[in-house]
Amino acid sequence: MISRIHNIISDLFSNFQSIFLLLARLTLAYGFYEPAMKKWSDISGIAQWFGSLGIPFPTLNAYMAATTELLGVVLLTLGLFTRLISIPLIVVMLVAIFTVHIGNGFSAGDNGFEIPLYYLLFLGIFLSHGAGKVSVDNFIFKK
Repeated sequence: MISRIHNIISDLFSNFQSIFLLLARLTLAYGFYEPAMKKWSDISGIAQWFGSLGIPFPTLNAYMAATTELLGVVLLTLGLFTRLISIPLIVVMLVAIFTVHIGNGFSAGDNGFEIPLYYLLFLGIFLSHGAGKVSVDNFIFKK
């Protein structure tokens, strides 16, 4: 009886998987938009800040982070190359956590690593599950 109920619920809600993957992609893309635009609006200031954090090759890394985030916005929104773009975005989040946020604890209110961790977890879901049916990836690479 419990197994049957579980299967009914599983079948019912698995229909929503792609909708929630779409909403998660759009939410994450929106979350990367403002940081990407801020980086591009003052790339030299970002490079100086990166240098003050001890990030090697700060100018190169400022351009790489800004480009990765902006490309992430576009590709996550479209659901195009979702697994592929998740990898460099995960790297960006790990660098952000370990260079900026970890010293402030967990809480987002204290500029802690809470939000970058959530982004990292979302990206891990996209890396392991893909973009879902409502995506360009599904249209192009449909199995």
